Amino acid sequence: MEWYVTLLAGLAILFALFLSGAPIFLAFLFAILTGVYVIIGPFGFPMFINSVFDTATTTSLASIPLFILMGELLFRSGTMDVLFDSIDKLVGRVRGRQYVLVVALSAVFGALSGVAMAVAAMLGRAIMPGMVQRGYDRDIAAGLIISGASLAPIIPPSLLAIIVGSIAEVSIAKLLIAGILPGIMLAGVFLVYVFVRIALDPTKAPANVEGERAEVSGREMLVALIRTLPFVIVIFSVMGFILLGIATPSESAATGVIGALITAAIYKNFSLRMIWDSVMAAMTVSAMILAIMAMSKMFTQLLAFTGATSELVELVANLGYGPLIMLLIMLAVPFVLCMFIDTIAVILLTIPIYQPVVNALEYDPVWFWLLFLVNITLGAITPPFGYTLFAFKAVVPDMAINSVYRAIWPFVGLFIAGIGLIIAFPWIATWLPNLIG
Repeated sequence: MEWYVTLLAGLAILFALFLSGAPIFLAFLFAILTGVYVIIGPFGFPMFINSVFDTATTTSLASIPLFILMGELLFRSGTMDVLFDSIDKLVGRVRGRQYVLVVALSAVFGALSGVAMAVAAMLGRAIMPGMVQRGYDRDIAAGLIISGASLAPIIPPSLLAIIVGSIAEVSIAKLLIAGILPGIMLAGVFLVYVFVRIALDPTKAPANVEGERAEVSGREMLVALIRTLPFVIVIFSVMGFILLGIATPSESAATGVIGALITAAIYKNFSLRMIWDSVMAAMTVSAMILAIMAMSKMFTQLLAFTGATSELVELVANLGYGPLIMLLIMLAVPFVLCMFIDTIAVILLTIPIYQPVVNALEYDPVWFWLLFLVNITLGAITPPFGYTLFAFKAVVPDMAINSVYRAIWPFVGLFIAGIGLIIAFPWIATWLPNLIG
């Protein structure tokens, strides 16, 4: 059987299972076990067991359950409420201050959780109703919350960055750090956009700036600033140690958990029950992610065994397209796929196929996989089936799904513009990673 027939048949089975609503893990498990039996035979099952063992014993993947646990501790301890209140006091009386608040909270919560759907649900529930009541434009507010929440997988610590780095065999530390400047850039682009919209149409934000927030004294602002300082412990214990070259991502994830516990204790929200609930939730999510990654490793091995990997590289080499055209094609495929199937599924499908092609085209691996990360994050907010859209819709039931779709399209355009800037100016993604060697 030709390699492309085997590849297309396997992908067709996976797509059919995804569209049927089957869990990602079970879909991959069924497709891989079928592939092993058909392609290799019963003697291939020990290879499958070895791939599971190799994934379970990969040291770098220890950061996944630790970062999940860190986020669970921060959310379940209620410390996020303290941060929300403090940032609200620190944002001054400017026209459209709630828009500024959304972007600031998105960036900070993203840096503390790394999960877009969680941030979208939290901000949609906590801030969206108040914005509408104050007279803010509902579409801009919804689009800003959803796109702002999507900074979470880009700004470290990011679970998707760890998964992408592990499967693509690129430095996880560099990939995490590579997301800092693009995340800040996109946040700035969002703010510029809303301020331009307000300037063009003042009805997009309430005119009564003084009425939006009670007068906050200098002392209250100082207290609010001081109350945010414990979160510096968490951020420094994660990214600070990586930037200084003191710790690996796995080690910094462990110090991040310690920082989250210290922060909960400082705010007097520390309890054994909270720790137990956080550990149980983190175990459930981590087991699912690690199982999926074991399936991905076996998928990569099957591609190599059938000869698909080498044939794909040769096919790309013979296409004759330049590196830029190939880059746009390789970004377009996961962008479209993420409109219809889960982000993790797209990662597991495309990276084993893309990795040898990226090496053959001699792209900077950190730059390319950061672009890939931003691109699939964009796919998760693009209609019709972006998962982050549904997380927001679940907590804002009075907003019709077609209204959510309409609200997000301008921000999809902003994301695409951001990707264009990273392509045009690669240093946005590579400057910080190059500092750590």
